[in-house]
Amino acid sequence: MDALESKKYEAFVVGGCVRDSMMGKQPSDWDICTSAKPEQVKAALCDHRIIETGIKHGTVTVLTDDGSYEVTTYRTESSYSDHRHPDKVEFTPYLLADLARRDFTVNAMAYNKRLGLVDWFGGKKDLQAKVIKCVGDPNERFKEDALRILRALRFAATYGFTIDEETYIAARSNKALLQKISAERISSELTKLLCGKYAYAVLKNYSEIVTEVLPELKPCIGFEQNSLYHDCDVYEHIIRSVAVYDGHWPVIKWALLLHDIGKPACYTEDETGGHFRGHELIGAEMAKSILERLRFDNESKAAVVQLVREHNRHIEPNRASVQKLMSELGEEQTRRLLKVRRADQTAHAEGTRHLYKVDRLEAIVNGIIKDEACFQIKDLDIDGHDLMVLGIPEGPQIGTIMKKLLNDVIFGEAENRKSALLERAKEYLRRN
Repeated sequence: MDALESKKYEAFVVGGCVRDSMMGKQPSDWDICTSAKPEQVKAALCDHRIIETGIKHGTVTVLTDDGSYEVTTYRTESSYSDHRHPDKVEFTPYLLADLARRDFTVNAMAYNKRLGLVDWFGGKKDLQAKVIKCVGDPNERFKEDALRILRALRFAATYGFTIDEETYIAARSNKALLQKISAERISSELTKLLCGKYAYAVLKNYSEIVTEVLPELKPCIGFEQNSLYHDCDVYEHIIRSVAVYDGHWPVIKWALLLHDIGKPACYTEDETGGHFRGHELIGAEMAKSILERLRFDNESKAAVVQLVREHNRHIEPNRASVQKLMSELGEEQTRRLLKVRRADQTAHAEGTRHLYKVDRLEAIVNGIIKDEACFQIKDLDIDGHDLMVLGIPEGPQIGTIMKKLLNDVIFGEAENRKSALLERAKEYLRRN
């Protein structure tokens, strides 16, 4: 910034880094806006390596000893035919024009050490009041870029802000425009929203917008469960469970959001109350469809779907049963499943939460890991080559026998010693 100003250009840090600094948070990155055009930025900062990351739109990335910085020329934008990207970008010499194109007042503040804070749109006041408010006409801002609708919800979930009434009315009116936004951007914003500390309030208060991009959740709203285990409808139970988990695994947040999504489709009722038999299987299929639509990576998709399918699984609280579970899911996914189970139970009606069962299962998992007990094929004291020495041809038969040997070890029918396992393998060969 000093280098740019020494050449008689304006330069300010802008946007999220100003907002976070004013909230006492360490910014993850620092964006700089300037009156200098890209070629002038390159000339003024010629001592540094510069990458032309978005030079057509006025952005270059400057690499320094302490990190990288995006430097963008003041610009105006117009005509958003896809409701996401501007059709036309023009450079401007005026900071005000650049700030006026931004999404929310709290993101439309700039700062440099010469002039201090530049806040033409009341961002500081809104920041202090914890309000998300559009710059200018909210209908125009959302028509320009419909993803801003989800960004408003994400900021509310992350920082505990409320959304200004006029801004929310406009968001609700323009929510259908979210259908024009790429699935990847929607899934990214939703993931950040779910991981926000204040996600419960957002999911509850702005469900109309959430269900625009996740319509499968809509039948859950107001769907009473008529069960002694639940004192709320399906949607309320879901968002309570999402709020309970405060860990770092996004796949758990998604699994909790989707774990009971199949309930409305399989509801039955008798003299004992409401039942949702098989909802976890229906829910797993629905979750798979949703995550494919949102273009989740295969690993995350598989993990979430499995957690939804297994969340209601009966697990005996003994070592052999837990080892068997871990042989199927692996250690990490087993721990995730128990996190889902804990959040699900915590969101049940008071007096029906069986958290002691989750405590017991987690203690067993910890004991298995501590004792380095066998729960995966790779833990066995033999491998496929040892079986081939016995004359078993390479192929699926080896995998079948290895699985049988693992079961034998888990349930105490064989010792995890090479000689004992080879004898057991010979028995399986003789039976065949």
